[in-house]
Amino acid sequence: MDAQAGKGREHYKRIGFMCGLEIHQRLSTREKLFCSCPTTILGKGATPSSHISRYQRAVAGELGAMDVSAQFEELRNREFTYNIYDTNACLVEIDEEPPHEPNREALEAALSFASALKMRIVNELQPMRKAVVDGSDPSAFQRSMLIALGGSIEVEGIRVNIPSMFLEEESSGIVESTERGITYNTDRLGVPLVEIDTDPYIPDPATAKRVALHIGTMLRISGKVQRGIGSIRQDVNVSIKGGNRVEIKGVQDLDLIDSFLENEILRQQNLIEIKKRLELARAQVMEPADLTHVFKSTKVEIIQRNSGVVLGFGLKGFKGLLGFEINPKKRLGTEISDYAKMAGVKGIIHSDEDLQKYGFSDAELVEIRKSLDISDEDSFILVAGEKEKAEAAVKLAHSRARSAFDGVLKETRVANDTVLCTTKFMRPLPTGSRMYPETDVKPIPVTREMLEEAMADAPDTTREMANLEAKLHNKQLASQLLLSPKLQLFKDIVSSTSADPSFVANTLIQKFTELRRQGLSVDEISDERLKDAFQAYADGEITKQAIDEILKELSRADSDVKKLVARLSLERITGKALKKIIDSEKGKSKEEIRRSIMSSYRLRVDGAELNSLLQ
Repeated sequence: MDAQAGKGREHYKRIGFMCGLEIHQRLSTREKLFCSCPTTILGKGATPSSHISRYQRAVAGELGAMDVSAQFEELRNREFTYNIYDTNACLVEIDEEPPHEPNREALEAALSFASALKMRIVNELQPMRKAVVDGSDPSAFQRSMLIALGGSIEVEGIRVNIPSMFLEEESSGIVESTERGITYNTDRLGVPLVEIDTDPYIPDPATAKRVALHIGTMLRISGKVQRGIGSIRQDVNVSIKGGNRVEIKGVQDLDLIDSFLENEILRQQNLIEIKKRLELARAQVMEPADLTHVFKSTKVEIIQRNSGVVLGFGLKGFKGLLGFEINPKKRLGTEISDYAKMAGVKGIIHSDEDLQKYGFSDAELVEIRKSLDISDEDSFILVAGEKEKAEAAVKLAHSRARSAFDGVLKETRVANDTVLCTTKFMRPLPTGSRMYPETDVKPIPVTREMLEEAMADAPDTTREMANLEAKLHNKQLASQLLLSPKLQLFKDIVSSTSADPSFVANTLIQKFTELRRQGLSVDEISDERLKDAFQAYADGEITKQAIDEILKELSRADSDVKKLVARLSLERITGKALKKIIDSEKGKSKEEIRRSIMSSYRLRVDGAELNSLLQ
């Protein structure tokens, strides 16, 4: 039996735990999915060639229904600005030119993944449009193709079904988000992406983490996926008995999946408890009222700053529940505030807070309760701001407060705190009404030849593990490397240099871990710089010990490795030069010479060569 935070699998069965994953992985193709633009992601310093701004509207899906999440985003009426880069985007990205034929390199990669997952590949790939109105695509839709159905994996004796896999376009990356709108970069827009979905029967949070690790490993060993922060994302779907399905988007760190799940379980349990207490109290949410007249001479700074109107509503029977903690540092009041913020206000004020810290007078509190027809034993919520924003915000807050009687809502939430592993509301959970046919791209028949190539090219974790063990002669190190994001980098370095594989693996796994603990940003070192460092070692220009110093410097600032070696005086002393230093130590014992030289030239002298010369 597995244990997670002291709980066995029977515990999760008892609470009706259900969990499924959506793994999103960018592919390492030369061109984007529906155009010939390169897939390289530009750095922060890149200058846009132009900008476009758009508003987006929800549209009906192929069955005529409107998706609730699309309608919600439209109500927010945000302006979306897109940074355009001539080198990495074209008219296809901004929906001013029809899409090109789907990228064959991406199709082949997706088919090989489907084969590895024992999936039934569909006979014909039909491009579809998926409505997206959060602004991440200028066209308000994302192109997606169903690749395969009905696969499975086995993780430590547990069978997990893989019902579907899609090939689709990556979205734009957020540059800035304000009350009025969002600015996006289009450099990554349209990069091929595979989405691999599991069924909702993963039995516990620890297994969910292992399933994500298993699928991520399979993708990495293929050598067909991009690497680095943000190139793979895990969306987690979870519910418990009496709750509802909630999607947590953007969990990038595999090690945190179980912690996010545990906190979502806790959140749902507490919302269910609040629902029960409200029913016992026969609680009511009163209609909103204009309270601006109460604050004509107020000293409440937060209301003074938000000049405009003050709106509010009473909550009979809610006393103490707005401050009820449902997650670490998150309360029911926080949930309601997150909804109100969608209208562009800073948040809400509620009566379970310490109102004295805001500067409310006793007379104001009496007048608020009188105007809202509530007693001291009831609660209230206030929203202050510009009239239009405040009206929208109080409507959203009022709706969320009424929904407390429903317990857990179907929501899409975002992983916004990687320390406490808590989430915040993003939008209502999407429905199946988001999809409609893509009329600009023909269906693609899947031929026998394509299937045979997919089977031959399918990544195999068992075979990869055997290859690593043969190279490293160390099962534990091979296992660590297989599960590491650095696997493909290891293979690239070993294939392009004559550096000892065990030394490369130990550096990428153990040394990197050690340097991370020292607070160094080693994961931000580019692959090319790392290859240059190992090439310098393989060419005999530096010692193993010098690699450590080079990594430390590269983690602080990007630099040419050869210039770095010269600046730090790390050139290896070898051959005649080393023998000359040995000769200068005459009259000492071999051990004294070895200690003296390594003390003075530790980073520049190879210990094995020194011992050989001393012999």
